[in-house]
Amino acid sequence: MDFKDLIKQIGGRVSKLKDQIQTEEATKNAFVMPFIQALGYDVFNPIEVVPEFTTDIGIKKGEKIDYAIFKDGEPTILIECKHWTQSLALHEGQILRYFHVSKAKFGLLTNGIIYRFYSDLVEPNKMDEKPFLEFNISEIKDQQIDELKKFHKSVFDAESIVNTASELKYINEIKLVFKEELTNPSTEFVKYFTRQVYPKPITVRVLEQFTTLTKRSIQQYISDMITERLNTALNKENEATKEQQALQAEKARAEEIKIVTTEEELEGFMIVKTILRQKINIERISYKDSQSYFAINLDDSVRKPICRLYLNNNKKFIAFFDEQKKEYKLDIASIDDIFKFADNLLNAVDFYDNNSKLKETIKIDNESSLMG
Repeated sequence: MDFKDLIKQIGGRVSKLKDQIQTEEATKNAFVMPFIQALGYDVFNPIEVVPEFTTDIGIKKGEKIDYAIFKDGEPTILIECKHWTQSLALHEGQILRYFHVSKAKFGLLTNGIIYRFYSDLVEPNKMDEKPFLEFNISEIKDQQIDELKKFHKSVFDAESIVNTASELKYINEIKLVFKEELTNPSTEFVKYFTRQVYPKPITVRVLEQFTTLTKRSIQQYISDMITERLNTALNKENEATKEQQALQAEKARAEEIKIVTTEEELEGFMIVKTILRQKINIERISYKDSQSYFAINLDDSVRKPICRLYLNNNKKFIAFFDEQKKEYKLDIASIDDIFKFADNLLNAVDFYDNNSKLKETIKIDNESSLMG
């Protein structure tokens, strides 16, 4: 199982089990430890993953953080865990204090569902107030998995992560600002667009009017963009479907070119018609040749096979179908042997006709009961 599938599996496990997790310790065991393992670290190796790692904070001695991941004998990631129902905003100060007195380059605060990764991007040796990576593991996106994978033991490079973390942090913050502006446009945001289209001074009344117009414009633009993407996707899907249908048609034509209906097969068809003409109108009997067999059908329907003839090999067969539509073959020495199976042929026709009559009777009965 690759890393992406493993993380998605943990996300599914969280969604399924969270309501049964009653304690912080259970959160660690059920959610956080599997997550650490998914990153390639051995949670049972005390040299690699240290539980209850001691971090002395000023005059406070013996303060412990839940886990510390070590590399080359030094802590590199500090992990503080909370019960899955707790808000992480209440505990950011705690991991900040641990980070300040540690040599670790990264701090992770989690409740087993939300994961927040911190570093010291703004000021060296001081943990940033905002995480550079945050995700809900039960709703994690592919892009977030790509960023998370950088913390995997097999590729972990602290310097490389720090170099990209700053960009990631600001991208996430800009996205949040943009989301807020789209939902509740600020005065400056509205003024910026108003100036582009309104030549007169922007009064309070004008600002109120354009605040509403800006919101509507944003909503319409997003709606149009979604519709355009859906149409593009549907067009691509239709093109792919047409291409597939064309390929299938070409393949069918190629198969038909390979099919040669022999005189022996046609003679077999005439024998079947001769047998069945005493029972039904022979115009109801048709054939469809293929590379493997020669099919004789009722009412020109492949769902009503009367029999199949296998005549193109040294050994010849005539095949029939049981009530479960399962084919069974019978040996014939020559096509004249088809006459020996007259009862089978007649029974096949009876089976389809009787089924049709039964369905028609049921239909009439149902209509009568509805009218009554």
